[in-house]
Amino acid sequence: METREIPLVHWADGTADRIIRQKGDKDSYVLASGITPSGTVHFGNFREVITTEFVARALRARGKNVRFIFSWDDYDTFRKIPKNMPKQELLEKYMFKPIVDTPDPWDKEESYAAHHEKSFESQLGKVGIDVEFLYQAKKYRAKTYNEKIKEAIDKADEIRKILNEFRSQPLPEDYLPVSIYCEGCQTDNQIEDKKYSDGHITYQCKNCGHQGKEEVLSSERLKLPWRIDWPMRWEFEKVDFEPGGKDHSSQGGSHTTAKEIVKLFGGDAPVYLQYDFVSIKGAGGKMSSSSGNVITVNDVLNIYEPEMVRWIFASYKPNVDFAVSFDLDVIKTYEDFDRQERLAFGIDSGNEKKVNMAKRVYELSQLESMPSEIPFQPSFRHLTNILQIHDGNIDMAKEVYSSEIKNERDERRFNQRATCALYWLENFAPDDFKFSINKETPVVSVNDKQRAFITDITKGLSEKWDEFQADKELHEYLYEHIHKHELSAGEIFPTLYQILISREKGPKLASFLRTIGKEKVLNLFSKVN
Repeated sequence: METREIPLVHWADGTADRIIRQKGDKDSYVLASGITPSGTVHFGNFREVITTEFVARALRARGKNVRFIFSWDDYDTFRKIPKNMPKQELLEKYMFKPIVDTPDPWDKEESYAAHHEKSFESQLGKVGIDVEFLYQAKKYRAKTYNEKIKEAIDKADEIRKILNEFRSQPLPEDYLPVSIYCEGCQTDNQIEDKKYSDGHITYQCKNCGHQGKEEVLSSERLKLPWRIDWPMRWEFEKVDFEPGGKDHSSQGGSHTTAKEIVKLFGGDAPVYLQYDFVSIKGAGGKMSSSSGNVITVNDVLNIYEPEMVRWIFASYKPNVDFAVSFDLDVIKTYEDFDRQERLAFGIDSGNEKKVNMAKRVYELSQLESMPSEIPFQPSFRHLTNILQIHDGNIDMAKEVYSSEIKNERDERRFNQRATCALYWLENFAPDDFKFSINKETPVVSVNDKQRAFITDITKGLSEKWDEFQADKELHEYLYEHIHKHELSAGEIFPTLYQILISREKGPKLASFLRTIGKEKVLNLFSKVN
């Protein structure tokens, strides 16, 4: 594996170096992340995975092998039905049973869990993330962890003491660190009178009245609660690094107790990195799978190219919260990305630190290796105008840029960006940003001076169109005639926009006229009554 010198400008590289220092200089490292498929896996969840992905890339750049595991906690209980799920009455029947046993309300996958798992897995592939998926229901039911469950039960007193340090209501003396899915009704929320003796746990289920007995080393119905399960798997998988959300990271939270409990299993806590929340500008509120208030990776990919999704996260330190824009700031986000891309390729200049950061962030943003040359950069703002002028026809819009599309990478960039621009126009662009070029000249009210101006510039544009090689030249030409006819821009520009798009405002006029093209402009201007 190739090793190279990388300036320590990015947090992912600093974290990789910290892992090597704290865990020793090894050939291979285990990085982990995971999610419970309790509902639609949202864009906020994605931050955990992309954070781990960046660190994995930083380690690989240092010549290290990385095993990147992603755990689906699908043996968790089904606690809440998200509001955005169909067949609510059907799902109600599976409350407090394993998520993996809950049916898919869309009737597409083998379970509710599988539906959400496969959806998110396909989305990760779109942004260049390749991980080893672990399905915890399969592992628990294969009795993979039964020895660990026995170990936790044997050390119940020590676990209880650790947990009680951060509890206002202490756990009872006979506390057992294990959950049980009832053999009678498969639920786990009303299991009482748990007692352990001679390798067996007896219990009573208040939901169905079943009195059960499970042999710890052979049962498929036992599961460690989250606060014990997490550190157990750190030791079991020999995890070297795993980030965690703000909710797990507070003092007394699950990470605080996990760091102590992992020692009882004979392991050490992995290197940790807290990440903060991500929101969607204008959406409001924290995203939650269980509530159904979600924006997915696919939703964001409707607005931004895959490399840009990665770039957005690479541009922020994990402990900084930020919002992804779906509103008019989408244009600025594209402009910022293009500017940093130019810095990375040396097209724009900047100080050494700024250029090194641009290169590293851009490199981490790529789905695969760096392009050999800077890809084509169609301005997002200009592209929205071109698409609207051509009634949303991407192929016709592409012809405008044909001389600039040089290779397959440019072709992919254009198609992705045009598709995103069109989706944004149709779903999120402000109304005053949208327009449609008139097919026929509308009836507009003009006075004598305005009519004379339109007649004059129509004749002039017909004769001089090809002489205007830049927006500035046409802009100056328009203002010469505005002064000639003793008008102001405010007296004539709204009329011109009305003729073009039946609105009083629009894109910058000179650029807009050149973008619309000679034929359409003259056709509309020449028929003003």
